[in-house]
Amino acid sequence: MVKLKFKKENEGLFIMETTLEKEVSVILDYIVQVQNGRLKVERLCYEIGELGKHGISLPPNMQGLTDEQVSELKLKDEWQEKCVPSGGTRHSKDDIGRRSGIAPLENMQKVLNDTVEEAKQKVSKKHFENNKVLTNEDVKDSLAILRGAVTIVYPMGLPPHDPIQQEFENNEDISGTQMAKEVLEGDKIALWYCGKEMTPTDKPLSHFLGKNEKTTVIIKLSKKGHGCPAREPVVSEQEQKLMMAHAYRRQEELKKLAENDDAEYLSSPWADPGALKQQLHGVSNIKWR
Repeated sequence: MVKLKFKKENEGLFIMETTLEKEVSVILDYIVQVQNGRLKVERLCYEIGELGKHGISLPPNMQGLTDEQVSELKLKDEWQEKCVPSGGTRHSKDDIGRRSGIAPLENMQKVLNDTVEEAKQKVSKKHFENNKVLTNEDVKDSLAILRGAVTIVYPMGLPPHDPIQQEFENNEDISGTQMAKEVLEGDKIALWYCGKEMTPTDKPLSHFLGKNEKTTVIIKLSKKGHGCPAREPVVSEQEQKLMMAHAYRRQEELKKLAENDDAEYLSSPWADPGALKQQLHGVSNIKWR
């Protein structure tokens, strides 16, 4: 099995294990599927955290309005009576006015928060640093446990306009947001290995990587038509920090040596003309208190 380490703009994405017989087009589809699935998990983790804090999402026509404006316009959220969390509710106002402010109790909030942390760990970017493989099954498991936790806390379901429900139904609309820029599109991505673009994509990996299955390679992602991505730095960021720290310490030592007086040696024990006499008389180590 060959190990592929995918990077985008020097940022590690995830690691995949496969065979050299796989076509590049298949690998490309897998990259899009796993990375976009991970981004979905990250979006869900954020929204579920907000769900635990402030309850379900308000209808779009009520979001951002003050209580006075809602009363004046005679608006009412009919979903608040339908989507009630298990065990009861508590009031926790959402300052930005996206959610109802009727939140689940602390024990149910803990269920959501614990599940969010578990899901984050399953798709964490630290897997790349730890040389651990991330699979599409890990992404699916994360989505499954998030859905299960929401169902436990809100057995009657969530409103159709709630971002969490839209994510579960793959109806989310993130256009115009920063998150939309991170989503990968298979027809707009180019894969690069050793400064060469892996085209045509109907070729197997062995056409570009050779015949050795027991190897690890770095494959970089870039937008089509944007040319070759930047090369890997000669030293890692951690090694660079260590080198800079060493250079700084050396510089400080040289400064101290330059500031020392040429006659400083006179205060050294070996330069004392009476040192031998004191040592013979046994009074060389006398200290005054």
